[in-house]
Amino acid sequence: MEKRVTFRSGWLPWALVAPQLAIVGVFFFWPAGQALYQSLLSQDAFGTATEFVGLDNFRRLFGDADYLASFQTTAIFSLAVAVCGLAIALLLAVMADRVLRGAGIYRTLLIWPYAVAPAVAGVLWLFMFASPMGVVAYALQGLGLEWNHLLDAHHAMALIVMAAVWKQISYNFLFFLAGLQSIPRSLIEAAAIDGASPWRRFWTIVFPLLSPTTFFLLVINIIYAFFETFAIVDASTQGGPGRDTAILVYKLYYDGFKALDMGGSAAQSVVLMAIVIALTVAQFRFIERKVTY
Repeated sequence: MEKRVTFRSGWLPWALVAPQLAIVGVFFFWPAGQALYQSLLSQDAFGTATEFVGLDNFRRLFGDADYLASFQTTAIFSLAVAVCGLAIALLLAVMADRVLRGAGIYRTLLIWPYAVAPAVAGVLWLFMFASPMGVVAYALQGLGLEWNHLLDAHHAMALIVMAAVWKQISYNFLFFLAGLQSIPRSLIEAAAIDGASPWRRFWTIVFPLLSPTTFFLLVINIIYAFFETFAIVDASTQGGPGRDTAILVYKLYYDGFKALDMGGSAAQSVVLMAIVIALTVAQFRFIERKVTY
């Protein structure tokens, strides 16, 4: 039978959730409301003069070729970060789950990158690939491959994708490892006795049972790629070369704090928030159907 908790007082449930509601209201709904209001205004850099312009900021925004190009840049970047991050983390989790000796050390080393700040991760990968002094860039040059993320847009995109994936792998690894350890060993052993190969056991037993974890991480990684990778881009490429790595969150920052376009940057934040909400709803609406709980 399903257990139900009955409160004798009607105000007690609200009192228990009040701190969380206050945090969400102050740090999410209030800033979101402020951004929506400012997106309808035109103001100078110091906020001393404001004028209500309605939807003019949005019309000007979608008439900007650079802003429209950042949609494609963000789509490529987010897809690469989510797919590569989940695939590599799953592979590492499967390998770590099979380790018998030194398993604790191995898992600890894989978790460490999560403690690194995004800006530090961007600088670290920038140093490794800085041509011709970086270790990786020097090795690539020895192999006959000329690396220069300052001039080549593909190299710059690869750089920020690798840095973002490396920063997020530890988070994905923890959840995948926990999901693997929760799968009953009896199911895998029974499939092995029936003659199923390791590859078939993984795709028919292990991966379907990991689908709730995978779906959760997919949503988290998409949000991470859209919002939390700003510091990586700013520290490594600063949106260059040109605007080829200027994802939406970085262009929002650039237009607001460097170009001092307050109304346009507020409109960009509203559009970015709407995109992330729409993507999250779409994932729950369509992808969740394939999840096995």
